[in-house]
Amino acid sequence: MTRLLEPPEGRQVFRLTFEPTPADIDDNGHVNNVVYLRWAQDMGVAHWRSRAPADAQATWAWVALRHEIDYRRELKLGEIAQGRTWVAEAPQGPRFDRFIRIDGPDGAMCAQIRTTWVLIEQATGRPRRVPDWIPALLT
Repeated sequence: MTRLLEPPEGRQVFRLTFEPTPADIDDNGHVNNVVYLRWAQDMGVAHWRSRAPADAQATWAWVALRHEIDYRRELKLGEIAQGRTWVAEAPQGPRFDRFIRIDGPDGAMCAQIRTTWVLIEQATGRPRRVPDWIPALLT
C-alpha cells in the first residue's frame, strides 16, 4: 500500500481507542509491530460482534488469512491511538477485505493495515461463501 487509507464516502466505520501498556513497548521505546497485529485482530472481532446478531455469531466466525501493514509514525507509551476500520464493498467467495487505520493523538497515521478474513462455519470449521446479508451489515 502506498496511499493513505480512508473509508469511502458513506461507508460504516467502526472505531476503537487504544492506549499502549508498558508490555506493548519494544526496545526502541515505541509500540512493537506485533501489537498492531493484535489491535487489528481486536478491531475486526469487535466490529463483527458489535454488528452481528447473536445467532450469526454462534454460526459464523472469521479467521485472518493475510495482513499487510504500513508503519509511518511511532506510537509511544502515554499516547492514545484512535483506530478506524471498515470493510470492502463486496466479498470474494469466503474472503472479505478489511481496512484499518490507527492514528496517533496528533491525527497522523501510525499504521494502516489491509487484512483478508475468511468466513468460517463454526459447526464444520470450513470456509463458506459470505452470505449477501453480511456485507449489508458491515458496510
